Amino acid sequence: MTDELRVLRSDSLGPAAAGAGVPQSLAVARWCAGRGWPVHPLAPGRKTPAGNCTACRESGHSYRDCRCPAAGRWCHGFRAATLDFARIERWWGSHPEFGVGVACGPAGLVVVDIDAHARQLPGRDRLLPGIDIADTVDLTGLANGFHTIGVLGALRGEASPADDGTTLRVRTPSGGLHVWYRAPSGHRWQCSSGSGGGRALAWQVDIRAHGGYIVAPGTVTPSGTYEPLGTVREPAPLPAWLAQELERTGHLPPAHLPAPRPVPPRARQAVLAASGGQGAVHRVLASVLAEVTACGAVPEGAGFTEKLNRAAYTAGGLIAAGLLDADDAESVLREAAARTRPGQERRYGAVIRGGLSAGLTRPLAPGGRL
Repeated sequence: MTDELRVLRSDSLGPAAAGAGVPQSLAVARWCAGRGWPVHPLAPGRKTPAGNCTACRESGHSYRDCRCPAAGRWCHGFRAATLDFARIERWWGSHPEFGVGVACGPAGLVVVDIDAHARQLPGRDRLLPGIDIADTVDLTGLANGFHTIGVLGALRGEASPADDGTTLRVRTPSGGLHVWYRAPSGHRWQCSSGSGGGRALAWQVDIRAHGGYIVAPGTVTPSGTYEPLGTVREPAPLPAWLAQELERTGHLPPAHLPAPRPVPPRARQAVLAASGGQGAVHRVLASVLAEVTACGAVPEGAGFTEKLNRAAYTAGGLIAAGLLDADDAESVLREAAARTRPGQERRYGAVIRGGLSAGLTRPLAPGGRL
């Protein structure tokens, strides 16, 4: 075992996760969820999601109307990803053979997936989409994604993401590399396949973002381990030059996509009346925030992350129901977290974003679900 992997399996996972008898997969899932990254099971020994239940495999079934994730089942892959610690304990406690996937969109991540497959070199127009490579340029030695992303960086006067020691990097069993970054807020970067014919950044360089997932560091497969490099265990902000390249290559949704429709005032008043008024909304939020701030009396082991996630999830549901302003909700959540765990802004910020994102999909009224 390398020194880097030993760090992930011990100190950086925290005392609880690294305890004796804890399966590696459960420790990894706990570690990821503790950083606000929703997780879902991967099939044993594979990097694909664990299979759906029989009903979800029927022809014509859609994840959009499926009740399985809400019922605690892992159907539909990354769409079932969760920060619910009880569910995580149940899934990986009962199935330690499962791998761990991280849903990139809800986690606020953009991961550069660099491949090193032995493939025939494509046409020059597909090496760096949108960038002309003259016939006079000698391509001898260019063989994989490490080379193409390096060339792109050199063209922009920047170092290759593969060499970025300021962020979490994970070596894959096939010899590739996952470079993890935090996405800028307000942007929904999209996935792509660097060897496909559509949206792409560079040949043999995939992008994992909204609508996709990434294998968690520390996940063990028969082919090897997804092994973190160096000592950095947190994603750095997405570099500005790389964000510009992703935008140039179509990794942002079209500007004409309609934004979520606000709840009409008349409907909002009806919901308020049915739920007991704005006072009831404040009581619900105050109740979950009180659980968060109560953790301040205990240095560790109080379930702070889980309680903060629950508060953010509840706030997201109230926002989706039109009962709470999004900016106000995030502000009070951050204030409560800062009072309880000062100096951990980066970590609790990810938990808040993940909880709000999940809650926004399930509108909530104090008197019951909408």
